[in-house]
Amino acid sequence: MMSVRRTSALLLRQFYLLRGSPTRIVPLFAWVAIDIILWGFITRYLNQVSAARFNFVPAMLGAVLLWDFMTRVMQGITTAFLEDVWSRNFLNLFASPLSVSEYLGGLVLSSIGTSIIGLVTMVVLATLVFGLSFFVYGTMLAAFLLVLFLFGIALGIFGSALVMRFGPAAEWFIWPIPAFISPLACVFYPLATLPGWMQGLARLIPASYVFEGMRGVLAHGSVAGAPLAVGSALALAYLLLMGRVFVAVHRRAVRTGLIARYSAESVT
Repeated sequence: MMSVRRTSALLLRQFYLLRGSPTRIVPLFAWVAIDIILWGFITRYLNQVSAARFNFVPAMLGAVLLWDFMTRVMQGITTAFLEDVWSRNFLNLFASPLSVSEYLGGLVLSSIGTSIIGLVTMVVLATLVFGLSFFVYGTMLAAFLLVLFLFGIALGIFGSALVMRFGPAAEWFIWPIPAFISPLACVFYPLATLPGWMQGLARLIPASYVFEGMRGVLAHGSVAGAPLAVGSALALAYLLLMGRVFVAVHRRAVRTGLIARYSAESVT
């Protein structure tokens, strides 16, 4: 049975890390602000050259915001995990009564906190500077964010499992993950744009249902619930699968002694 107290203690540790280090706080705002400002001016330029025949702000800037939200959720998991990698703190954590599920719960709570900060920053900039109104997405915005949140958590757990399996140097496998799947997520273009074989792969990516649904809302004022339900089911399935993968990788690391590579005594 999970202990709320132990899970909350991991969240408190991340809070202390952020509070004591401005260099950890600045990236929570800086990168999302840069993305929104850059793409905001791009959409403003596209509106000018299209002679107002199409409003690119909700279509493109909204897509950037949603995609950045998912990325921040994923990085909220992986960054909190990597803090333990960089500090070689794993043996200290798992020498305690802390279970793997409680550890993952702490990572998820940390991700919720940091991703909310990023989301608020993006919303404020997109609304005040570029006039993006979220009312245009209607109540479906909550469903879009939920699917992307679940998928981002799944990707973060997957990236953390990669590092635990292949060692600290494998952290470089984590950062390209959003860029690697973005062509299949159809962030900026419809699914029909892709070749047939890529469309089949894209339908396995929960985010593709979100961005297809977003374009459907902008074009028709509504979106079919069935495709978004498929995306939600896929995101939840990936989350459960990645949780099992992480548990399996952790058990193997403990059984083979590979977890010692993260200990304070390790020199390699």
